[in-house]
Amino acid sequence: MTATFVGMPAFPGAARTALADTQLRQNLAHATGTIRTKRARVVGEVEEWEELRLAGAAIKDNTLHHLDEHLLRLEESLTELGATVHWARDAEEACRIVAEVARGHGVDEVVKVKSMATQEIGLNEHLAEEGILAWETDLAELIVQLGDDLPSHILVPAIHRNRAEIREIFRREMGKVGRPAPEDLTDVPAELAGAARLHLREKFLRAKVGVSGANFAVADTGTLVVVESEGNGRMCLTLPEVLVSVVGVEKVVPTWGDLDVFLQLLPRSSTGERMNPYTSTWAGISPGDGPQEVHVVLLDNGRTKALADTVGRQALRCIRCSACLNVCPVYERTGGHAYGSVYPGPIGAILNPLLKGVGHDDQVDSLPYASSLCGACFEVCPVRIDIPEVLVHLRSQVVDTHRGHKPPKPEAVAMRTAAWTLGDARRLGLAERASGLVGRLTRRGRALPGGRRALGRLPWPGSLWSDARDLPQPPTESFRAWWKRTSGGRG
Repeated sequence: MTATFVGMPAFPGAARTALADTQLRQNLAHATGTIRTKRARVVGEVEEWEELRLAGAAIKDNTLHHLDEHLLRLEESLTELGATVHWARDAEEACRIVAEVARGHGVDEVVKVKSMATQEIGLNEHLAEEGILAWETDLAELIVQLGDDLPSHILVPAIHRNRAEIREIFRREMGKVGRPAPEDLTDVPAELAGAARLHLREKFLRAKVGVSGANFAVADTGTLVVVESEGNGRMCLTLPEVLVSVVGVEKVVPTWGDLDVFLQLLPRSSTGERMNPYTSTWAGISPGDGPQEVHVVLLDNGRTKALADTVGRQALRCIRCSACLNVCPVYERTGGHAYGSVYPGPIGAILNPLLKGVGHDDQVDSLPYASSLCGACFEVCPVRIDIPEVLVHLRSQVVDTHRGHKPPKPEAVAMRTAAWTLGDARRLGLAERASGLVGRLTRRGRALPGGRRALGRLPWPGSLWSDARDLPQPPTESFRAWWKRTSGGRG
């Protein structure tokens, strides 16, 4: 049974579980710290880095404003080159198209390039229901699949696993689905990669159908582009007789020249490399070379809904580099599983609600709050997505969808109580005197920076706040009382 994100708890509950896993936190801190350091070094070499970010954002924005035109041009270019183009409104339709192609060729397995879009639509699970096994060929995705696990990072899905854990997964699981791991396998990275290479080779050689995503789709030339670091993508894109590529409609760029900007931004932001080891491009069918039947599924699945949101649409600029995850203090401590989606971290906290809509699912509605709004994500985003701005925007949408909720939520009760108190000078004066009394009775609270003191644990429901945050001791005298005492009420 393949693990899925269905039924995941809301972020606060999932995060609490993750925070209790010390091994997970060690793995995450080590991995994200390493990637951050590499990225900072190679980005620092580029004097015009900010100009590249501005250019990337401008190209994406201009493309999104004319998305219909570019998608029709892409379809035309692909069709001229012999590819079959399909349009999928949602996940169900996209999965059905891929399954029909696979069944049409009588296969019971496919090999896959790492693809966020196919994970988003649950393609592997759908194919399994049709009796078709989908083999992940990216090393990290293979680790996740063999371990019946879930991806926790956009770039490094198995970032939550260390080498010893990976060795045990390989030794325990590889033999059940193909060539077993060597008996003397150690946790040396080169040996682990070698075991994966041997295990996957037999799958590459016998597969008739390959499935991919695409990092970019060039409208003018009908070219699809995949960038990766291992070479497995090239095996999937060239060896099978049939290739099906599932591509989000936001991945289109107008011209081949536009790739120049993104192929500088993406590797530095993702893996901390100056260029990707493997950049594969393909355009339709080339007789006698590569797949002789090519299908391209252009996927919406909520993207046009996100495009209609004038603040949130900037999330569609995302090039899936994962830089925002690697600098996020929340992600570093909770990992990706807590976000309950294949899109974790800051970008997932905005992309999931935008694609799915808010007000329907508590798990999705919790994601815009999974942030401290520190802004580190915006500083590293290669296409300048203002994630904090979108998070605040989505929080307002979540609040709006719960207006009139019966019974009212505790937050709504608290806000109404505050509005009632602050809306009348006499009520505010009584509240200030009560606050001053609390301040005088709690002078022995724990010391805070700046000479203030903190209250201890409050009774429920106040404990929901005080158990995780410092609540400063109220001042013993209000401003209005101080003003009256020192100025005699004079203006």
